Amino acid sequence: ETAPAVELAAEPAVEPVPAAATGSISGSVVETMDSGGYTYVLVDTGSEQLWAAGPQVELAVGAEVRFDGSMTMDDYTSPTLERTFDKIFFTGGFESGAPAPTAREQAPEETAESSMAVLELAEGGVAVADVFAQSADLVGTELAIRGKVVKYSAGILGKNWLHIQDGTGAEGTNDLTITTDGTVAVGDIVIVRGVLVADRDFGYGYEYDLIIEDAEVTVE
Repeated sequence: ETAPAVELAAEPAVEPVPAAATGSISGSVVETMDSGGYTYVLVDTGSEQLWAAGPQVELAVGAEVRFDGSMTMDDYTSPTLERTFDKIFFTGGFESGAPAPTAREQAPEETAESSMAVLELAEGGVAVADVFAQSADLVGTELAIRGKVVKYSAGILGKNWLHIQDGTGAEGTNDLTITTDGTVAVGDIVIVRGVLVADRDFGYGYEYDLIIEDAEVTVE
């Protein structure tokens, strides 16, 4: 399954133009609607309210979101909404909460748990370090892994993202990224079951050497 792509030709009538070094914009969701394969979001930044549109995703009113504000349209009329926006930002994707870091990035502070105790393996399962060490043999197979949730981000690219560690491995081989429809919390001990995938690129900078997608996650 691939990340949703922004098909600007399908809904906007003209190409968006770069904004003047706007960069990243964040705020809370005031209003949201889906139309034409897009999610339109009214965002309160604290100093103003502005509209943005990106690939369709579920966003709750009151949720904190962030998006790239480098592409805008003035006086844009949505043909499916039959509504004109004085100004609207188009983005490749909304991030709800902190984005999941890529597997090629240094682990964030909340994943730096070098002193955590080694967890007992799940029944028929493998350790996180062995996932990396034996990846050539394990890619494409369904794995069972017991781990501690050290990072959790909900609603990014239509998925919930978590990082697990089990006390094995060193930096670069001790932290595994998971996507799921399930909900967990940082600190939960979970059993993850899913197929290991290699060299996954979702676009928008979300690239992973190893990842388990659409996993079944059970909190113990």
